[in-house]
Amino acid sequence: MGLTSWVVVGAIAGVLAERIVPGPDPGRFVVTVLLGMAGASVGGFVVGALGDSGVTGFNVWSVFVATLGTFLLLCAYGIVARRTA
Repeated sequence: MGLTSWVVVGAIAGVLAERIVPGPDPGRFVVTVLLGMAGASVGGFVVGALGDSGVTGFNVWSVFVATLGTFLLLCAYGIVARRTA
């Protein structure tokens, strides 16, 4: 997957996951994109471990997997933020 599609999928996944998960926003748009890209990696790993294909390109499945991974990262962030506050 090319860098441009990775950034676009990350941005979409980051925005979708931030809308789903309640709580504090960890940052602005750049952080959202980076979080979405990291979430795509996490989601791809989790879905790959379950035996399916992870993030494969710019398509609906990849956005879903990336959003799932970003959702998991935001939930982990919420748990850590609550414990340190």
